[in-house]
Amino acid sequence: MRFLNLDMDILRTLVIATDLGGFVHGAARLGRSQSAVSLQMKKLEEQVGQSLFRKNGRTVALTEAGTILLHYARRLLELNDEAIYAVRGSAIEGAVRLGVPPDFAEKWLPAVLLRFNRAHPNIHVQLQVGRTRDLLEELATGALDLAIAFGPTTDERVSLRARLPLVWLGSRTLEADARTAGGVRLALLDPPCMFREASIETLGRARQPWKLTASSPSLSGLWAMVEAGLGVTVRTALGLPEGVKVLDGRFGLPGLSTIGLSLCTMAETLSPAASRLETILTETLKSDLPAGSVVSGPRAAAAAEDTLKIQI
Repeated sequence: MRFLNLDMDILRTLVIATDLGGFVHGAARLGRSQSAVSLQMKKLEEQVGQSLFRKNGRTVALTEAGTILLHYARRLLELNDEAIYAVRGSAIEGAVRLGVPPDFAEKWLPAVLLRFNRAHPNIHVQLQVGRTRDLLEELATGALDLAIAFGPTTDERVSLRARLPLVWLGSRTLEADARTAGGVRLALLDPPCMFREASIETLGRARQPWKLTASSPSLSGLWAMVEAGLGVTVRTALGLPEGVKVLDGRFGLPGLSTIGLSLCTMAETLSPAASRLETILTETLKSDLPAGSVVSGPRAAAAAEDTLKIQI
């Protein structure tokens, strides 16, 4: 049996062009002409024996085969880069200081840190889990190298920016309308909290009465109260515990807006350790966040990752 080896350079071109929104931007990033990138994509189609692109009005989108290949291309490149960094980067030493909201700490972050540690076992990782306000203060004073933050960020250098939908959350045992005779029962974090403000403001605009039935200074405490049915709350769908679910329109709650999410730093130049962690965080966020939610960043585009916006 003759095995076919995909060209890693062409796969990287596919991923970069998709992330940046088209062949034009991809070619500019790679320092190549648009015709050269187009030829690479044609060669890739010939290699796999499938059409990878289709016309979609004035844009070109990935076919089903193209979407499948893009998924595997990301995995192959991740392993390729991890192998290179493991060989070349094992000598990198030092420390990196990262801050994340608790939404990311328990379920999402372990895989990121595992990947980082495999490539850089000699780097000391200092992790701080806390509210965005506290993380940005630590970032501003230089106590953190990198931070993932909810809400608006202005002064920080942003590596990635996304918009995530806010959702109503309640106990998995909740089966009926979330409204009661006394109003919507709310379980909220102590102020100041942007999610607390969003829930109260949304109910106010909808002229729905509410009452605070449970509060906590910590997210773990909030999840315990919501899971126990003490009230409903507003958050994103990231990192939900097993006993908490997203409440849809059947529960009589008004629609919510979105919230910003950023990966940021205050440093003009990051250390090699922090720069590598920044890259892994950016790649993983882009892969794991909902399609189309990433709106800006040096490695991101406003387009969903399965659409190439190319003028034809």
